[in-house]
Amino acid sequence: MQQPFDRVVRVVTSESLFRGTHEIGIEHEGSMYRLKITRQGKLILNK
Repeated sequence: MQQPFDRVVRVVTSESLFRGTHEIGIEHEGSMYRLKITRQGKLILNK
């Protein structure tokens, strides 16, 4: 069983991030990353 996150940590659902798509871009400190949902439902982050 997973432990709940500390109440200080902000939690967002993948549904709210992806909004029906399978890939989003994330800009972090001047670099672009791609967050993808695989066919198996896993998340993969690529630079």
